[in-house]
Amino acid sequence: MDHIVLLQKVSVALFIFALLWKIVKHMWSFLNVEKEPVTVLVTGAAGQIGYAIVPMIARGAMLGADQPVILHMLDIEPAAEALKGVRMELIDAAFPLLKGVVATTDAVEACTGVNIAVMVGGFPRKEGMERKDVMSKNVSIYKAQASALEKHAASDCKVLVVANPANTNALILKEFAPSIPEKNITCLTRLDHNRALGQISERINVYVSDVKNVIIWGNHSSTQYPDVNHATVKTCSGDKPVRELIADDQWLNNEFITTVQQRGAAIIKARKLSSALSAASAACDHVRDWVLGTPKGTWVSMGVYSDGSYGIQPGLIYSFPVNCEKGNWSIVQGLKIDEFSRKKMDATATELMEEKSLAYSCLN
Repeated sequence: MDHIVLLQKVSVALFIFALLWKIVKHMWSFLNVEKEPVTVLVTGAAGQIGYAIVPMIARGAMLGADQPVILHMLDIEPAAEALKGVRMELIDAAFPLLKGVVATTDAVEACTGVNIAVMVGGFPRKEGMERKDVMSKNVSIYKAQASALEKHAASDCKVLVVANPANTNALILKEFAPSIPEKNITCLTRLDHNRALGQISERINVYVSDVKNVIIWGNHSSTQYPDVNHATVKTCSGDKPVRELIADDQWLNNEFITTVQQRGAAIIKARKLSSALSAASAACDHVRDWVLGTPKGTWVSMGVYSDGSYGIQPGLIYSFPVNCEKGNWSIVQGLKIDEFSRKKMDATATELMEEKSLAYSCLN
């Protein structure tokens, strides 16, 4: 009799185990349903930054290792063959996350259905060109591309402008794509932010991942202000202020700032080409944090539409420290600004106001 009872109990246990296993398998398959692809536009995709960034996006560096993507690549007609070659390489790389590739010289085709737009294409300043000539060329480019995004992109499209002058190009794009919320148009200062982190990590010989909360204020230009006054470094005894660990205000207030400001020029001098790999990586960082969120207690630098925070004139695209959560950014508030910082922040704001006036004069 005891054996029969034991067998019955074992049978019941096995039945319950089998039932639970089925439930677990069902839940697992439900949780692992592949996400819908996100359509990402890269303009200037046949150029150096474009060539560096598209495989990063296809591999998940921008949106995560579980997010399928469809890549739309746009470039000008003279670059059509090179763009075709980039598409071939993307196909040949067999990226599991890549669910489609469009390579085109047609802005309407490129912008249709786009969820995220990374605007790398622009007109570079050439020897002998006046500042207004470069601005005029870029105003024309960004006016046309803004119109295409306005009419054909997804209603919640997020835009990151990389091409210089990035802040003002983003401002022009905003003007001619009024239905895209101002919160959805940003420019890249994450490259400068990352450069600042790198300089600090090298100076005190720590991992760059242990440094956080530097700030890039203002314009993505040589007037930008890399600020370490609120930055910290993770140590075995907790987070320590960067200024305390470096203990060299002369270096922090001079050489550090100019090194970050002029890093792009130094790379051109060394490579004979402009920053591409680091710019592409920074663009991925920017969008990833924007979409997926910043870690708690950490902020990043983004060029965003000024609401008047920290006394910066509303209506400029200006780099601030921001937190990101659930696809939205917000400017970090309440940071103490000393007199040295105030002057630097105002100087770069003045340059942005001058650029804005110049851009608007080109529209006329």
